[in-house]
Amino acid sequence: MTLRIVTVGKRHEPWVAEGIERFSKRLKKPYDVEFKLVPHTTAGEQRSREEESAAIEKHLRPADHVMLLDERGKQFTSPQLAGHLQQLFDTSRHPVLIIGGAYGVNDRLRARADTVWSLSKLVFPHQLVRLMVTEQIYRAQEISAGRPYHHQ
Repeated sequence: MTLRIVTVGKRHEPWVAEGIERFSKRLKKPYDVEFKLVPHTTAGEQRSREEESAAIEKHLRPADHVMLLDERGKQFTSPQLAGHLQQLFDTSRHPVLIIGGAYGVNDRLRARADTVWSLSKLVFPHQLVRLMVTEQIYRAQEISAGRPYHHQ
């Protein structure tokens, strides 16, 4: 099982790619990640939201546990996120993390989300969010394994 991250936007900027690679190399199944990039659109707020959400939905399967990143979602501590991911890995549901476009996702995709997760009440650039999420998945792996990466 691989944790898929479906994100709207262009390829990782070099500094983001370097950071993601740094953490990705350390990830072991089932915590390893695979990015699926869907193109952003410039068709205006509503149409962009609809087109990008439709492109994201093409990467979802019925058995997926969809985790949507949204600043209005639930904030986890790192240990809570580790526990949440571990529960998912212990079931037959495949976790898929969604990072929507600049205007978010449509109501249908939001309703499809099993978990709505907020990194912060702040809004971050998508490129930075990709790196932050990869680091948090690595942190969750280390917490679940009882290794000393995370300090309480």
